[in-house]
Amino acid sequence: MSQTVLVIGGGGREHALAWKLAQSPQVNHVIVTPGNGGTTWQSSDTLASCESIHIAVDDFDGLLQLAKDRDVSLTIVGPEVPLALGIVDKFEAEGLRIFGVSKAAAQLEASKAFARDFMKDVNIPSPAYGIFTDEDKAIEFIHEFGKPVVVKASGLAAGKGVLICDTPQEAEDAVHQIIANRAFGSAGDSIVIEEQLYGDEFSVLAFCDGKIAVPMMVARDHKRALDGDQGLNTGGMGAYAPATDITQAEIDEISERVLQPTVSAMAQQGTPFKGILYAGLMRTNDGIRVLEFNCRFGDPETQVVLPMLDSDLYTLLNACIDGTLSDQTINWHDGACATVVLASGGYPESYPKGIPITIENPDDDIQIFHAGTTSKDGQLVTSGGRVMALTAQSDTLDKALDTIYATIGKNVSFDKMHYRTDIGRVKRERTL
Repeated sequence: MSQTVLVIGGGGREHALAWKLAQSPQVNHVIVTPGNGGTTWQSSDTLASCESIHIAVDDFDGLLQLAKDRDVSLTIVGPEVPLALGIVDKFEAEGLRIFGVSKAAAQLEASKAFARDFMKDVNIPSPAYGIFTDEDKAIEFIHEFGKPVVVKASGLAAGKGVLICDTPQEAEDAVHQIIANRAFGSAGDSIVIEEQLYGDEFSVLAFCDGKIAVPMMVARDHKRALDGDQGLNTGGMGAYAPATDITQAEIDEISERVLQPTVSAMAQQGTPFKGILYAGLMRTNDGIRVLEFNCRFGDPETQVVLPMLDSDLYTLLNACIDGTLSDQTINWHDGACATVVLASGGYPESYPKGIPITIENPDDDIQIFHAGTTSKDGQLVTSGGRVMALTAQSDTLDKALDTIYATIGKNVSFDKMHYRTDIGRVKRERTL
C-alpha cells in the first residue's frame, strides 16, 4: 500500500529528505511544510509527487491536523526547534507515527550545558569545560583556565551562538556579549566555556532506534563563509562524503566510545533516543573529541549522505521508530558525493531577498536542493541566506566537484551570488 509522508521544515535538508523518500516504492506522495521553491513536483518514473503546504514548523496544531486530514503514514522532523519544543511527544500522544527524538532526548542539542554534563557522566571524549550564568565567575574561569577557549550560548541560537576566542580579552568580550548584552537572547541564559581544540573536523550521523546506533557514511562540511576556511561562521557552505581520511578503525572507535554509549545511557535514563544522532567530531593530537551533538539530520551533510544511501529511507526510519534497526542492512553507493551552497551576497550577515534566480538546463548529473527560495508571480526568487545547494555524485570526489563548479554561473545564477570555490579541497582545522 502506497503511503503519504510529511516532512516538516523548509530548507535544503528537507528538500533532500523529501527527494529521497519520494524514491521509495512504499511512498506515493510527499508533503513538505512549509517547504520552499523547489519542494513541489509531479510524479515521475523515479519519484513520487511532492507538494508544499505553508504551515510553520512550530504550529503543532496545524501540523497535527494536516497529518490527520491527509492520512499521513509517517511524519519526519527536519529542524531542531520543533524537536526541542516537543512535537514528537505531541504526535505520539495522538497515536501518529513520527520520526524524531522526544523533547527529553532533544536536550542533547537544545542545551549545550546538558550535553556537556551528559558526556562527562558517560565518559564520552570531549573538551574541558565550565558552565556559567554569572559573568564574573565566567571571567574568573577564563583566567584560571589559561588557554584559548570557545564561548557558547547553551540554548538554540540558529547555529550562531558560538564565539571562538584566542585571547582572554576576546573571551571576556564574548561572555559580556552573551550574558550582559543578550546577544543570543534566552539561548544565552547560561553559557558553556570550552577548551579550544585543533585538528580535522568531520561529522558522523547515526540512525538510532532507542537501543542501537548505526553510523552513516562519514561526511565533512565547511562552515566558514570564505575560501580557505576564512570569514564568518555559517550554517554550512558545502560538504562532501565520504571523508576518506577517516579510517574504519576510527569509525568503529566512534561507535564504541561515542554513539552507542549515548544511546545506551539515554535509554537507562528513561529517555530513549529514537531518531538521528549527529556527532560533530574532531581528530586532535590527543584523539577524537566530540565538539557537539545534534539530534537531527545535518545541513548540508544530508545533501551528500542521502544521495549515497543505497537503501530505502522510508524503511529505515520506520525501523528506528519500531526498535528493529538491527534487522536492517544499510547499503551505500560507491564513489563520492559533494554539494556546494549558493548563498545570497552578504550572508551570513544582512542580505537582500527577492532576487530572481536563473536555472537553465543544468547537467543531468546535478541535483539542486533548494533552501532559501520561493516563487513570486511565477518567478523563482531568493528568500534566505543559503539559497540552494548543487549536489553531484561521481566515481571520484574531484569529478563530482568539477561537475558542480562547471554548472555554477553558467546554468544556475542570481545577482550577487556567493559561494566557496574550495569545497572538498580543504580540511577544517579549527574548532567551531
